Amino acid sequence: MSKFFYSIGKTAYSKPWIFIASWLLILGVIITAIVTNGVNTSSETRIDGTAAQDVLDQLAEDFPVASGGQGSYIFEVPEGETIDEAANAGALALAVNEIYELDYVVNPMDMLQDGEAMAQMEEMQAMLSQLQTPTVTHRPFVVQEMPVPGVQISEDGTVALFQFQMTKQAEDLTEDERAELSAAASTVEDDTSMEVIPTGTLQGVDIPIGGTHEIIGLAIAGVILVVTLGSLIAAGLPLVVALIGVGVGVGGTFAVSSFFEINSLTPVLGLMIGLAVGIDYALFIVNRQRKLIIDQKLSAKEAAARALGTAGSAVFFAALTVIIALSGLLVIGISFLSSMAIVASLTVLIDLLVALTLLPALLGLIGERIVSVKTRQKEQAKTDSKPSFAHSWIAGILKAKWVAVLLVIAVLGTLSVPVLQMNLGMPSGASANEDTAVRQSYDIISDSFGEGYNGPLLLVAENEDAGPVDPEEYVQLLTNIAQLDGISEVSPGGFNEDGTIAIVSIIPASGPTDDTTKELVESLRSDAATVEGTQLEVGVTGLTAVNIDISEKLAEVFPIYIGIIVILSLLILLVVFRSIIIPIKATVGFLLSIMATFGATTAVFQWGWFGSVFGIDTGGPLLSFIPILVTGILYGLAMDYQVFLVSSMREAYIHGQKGDRAIVNGYKTASKVVVAAALIMVSVFSGFIFTDDIMIKQIGFALAFGILVDAFLIRMIFVPAVMSMFGDKIWWLPKWLDKLLPDLDIEGEKLLQELDKEEKVKVKNAEENPV
Repeated sequence: MSKFFYSIGKTAYSKPWIFIASWLLILGVIITAIVTNGVNTSSETRIDGTAAQDVLDQLAEDFPVASGGQGSYIFEVPEGETIDEAANAGALALAVNEIYELDYVVNPMDMLQDGEAMAQMEEMQAMLSQLQTPTVTHRPFVVQEMPVPGVQISEDGTVALFQFQMTKQAEDLTEDERAELSAAASTVEDDTSMEVIPTGTLQGVDIPIGGTHEIIGLAIAGVILVVTLGSLIAAGLPLVVALIGVGVGVGGTFAVSSFFEINSLTPVLGLMIGLAVGIDYALFIVNRQRKLIIDQKLSAKEAAARALGTAGSAVFFAALTVIIALSGLLVIGISFLSSMAIVASLTVLIDLLVALTLLPALLGLIGERIVSVKTRQKEQAKTDSKPSFAHSWIAGILKAKWVAVLLVIAVLGTLSVPVLQMNLGMPSGASANEDTAVRQSYDIISDSFGEGYNGPLLLVAENEDAGPVDPEEYVQLLTNIAQLDGISEVSPGGFNEDGTIAIVSIIPASGPTDDTTKELVESLRSDAATVEGTQLEVGVTGLTAVNIDISEKLAEVFPIYIGIIVILSLLILLVVFRSIIIPIKATVGFLLSIMATFGATTAVFQWGWFGSVFGIDTGGPLLSFIPILVTGILYGLAMDYQVFLVSSMREAYIHGQKGDRAIVNGYKTASKVVVAAALIMVSVFSGFIFTDDIMIKQIGFALAFGILVDAFLIRMIFVPAVMSMFGDKIWWLPKWLDKLLPDLDIEGEKLLQELDKEEKVKVKNAEENPV
């Protein structure tokens, strides 16, 4: 493999414009496709096979008008006024009617105009009048002695809440449809002093793809590159490679978004990972080329080819580990995670291809300028009389290896303690910052009506024999629900046209992410239909129920996912390092760092520790898919550093250096670039912490903190200390297994032997045939 990469490096260096033009052409095609087809993303987090999703799918087939999402508006009057004053009431009624006239909004009165549903509802009116529902602290909105469906007024009369059903999910509304809704609701502001506030589901989804904070992160990465490589020209190459990589990867995602549904978080994740690994892979290769030029006095062309043959092989397997860790998400069968995994994996693959083809082409354009004459003279004039910082550091670690290992375990163990109280869920308005519209609307609803109105539930009932639902059984069902704990309000929602499906609207007494709401959902599913003499089957859905099911499903598949990526990655590391102990040690170190990462993320985002530093003022649950997503990404990236660092140690070992000497020399060779790569990743990921979206904040923080811990505590301290404990046994591999495993020559030893042999033949021929 190293020979193959050496050949690619030499070809790309010699014929740079072929490779450069090819990548520019690909990028141009993608840009053209985006301009032509536009960009289409969705914030839907669908998980097939969950109870709430099954109910939504059933409604979509048998009761389409009830299968969409719910929207709501808050109407608030200034102090001294009330909603039901004549002018305010008239304006509000007009706005509500305009909203109900929109094609994608369900008018409840239309559901009772024909079919068996009308007869059933008339038959049960008397029964419903005797139904004892929980006491509520608000009242319906009445205009000219007629109740306006969907509108309720707070007890003090200053706030009105209008909740309505749509035929599509809120996240699927187009910008034009959102504008229509906003215009209809805003008519109250024309002749009154009422303020209109859309709630979270109608405020749209604005997932940033790039901004000031990300640019700052890239600027910091640029500074680190200049310090590491000592040259503006050399430092610019990794940035160019990363930007081309994410341009093709993330741009390609946008280009196909018109044909395949893509979650709005997917391109953000691709951007995060693409920038980080693209910079790291290019940095590792450029650094190796410069070392070969300075240390072995090779030409820039030969050094570039050899850098591809040696460092390129390490980069290849580092990328392969990341891709496998991300691809493991496909096995668990969750659609929105699968789309994230595919895009992120393809972006890493493109970064790899760019690093192996475009980078040597760019090096060919730069030529010998990659290392200035002054730098060569300065570096070659250095002596080894004074140990470098890396040498002093690793010598100290190995001298106190037992203390170092125990200290790392103690620190990471302490950081892991908050994991015991980690609460997983989906974000709600309650966890948004206090100065955001989402949080303000959430608080108004909670104060005026109760927290449960921020997450209504929808119960669907049908007969086992699929026949019409008996109105008496329906009323009994409502009675059962009203008697359950944790209920704020129960409202009949009507029947479908043939009367086979009945729905009930339920307002919990607690908020969407509270444990008591989760208990209520479980109680509704198990107890609501236990009516003697009936055959009703019920299901519960709604955004809150969907989020609860998502969290439970993700928790269920998490151990399976961990098993998949650990086993596959262990096999790769076994082949790469030809050692039994190294893959196990690498995995144990990762488990320590990932637990500390989840502990720190819990402390910051759930407990609110250091919240002001990271731009949050309210604690809340961690994203339910954080454990799976972050584990997969961090495992792959952590193995990047494992490959970069330990491959240098193995290279020293193969060249005859034994025991601690191989560890020290390999550490001195790779530690600088690993530290720089880690700092770059932390800088890139940290840029996403300071965005406004809480989901991106949590992902950015977890990745930045995880890289910081894994690179500096595990790879820089724990790994060499543990390797020193085992001595040369760390490289042990049974002979029978050694024969079975393919020899990938990741260190390029065979390549270097062949090159040396060719060089000797050239020298001999020159001596025998002098000019």
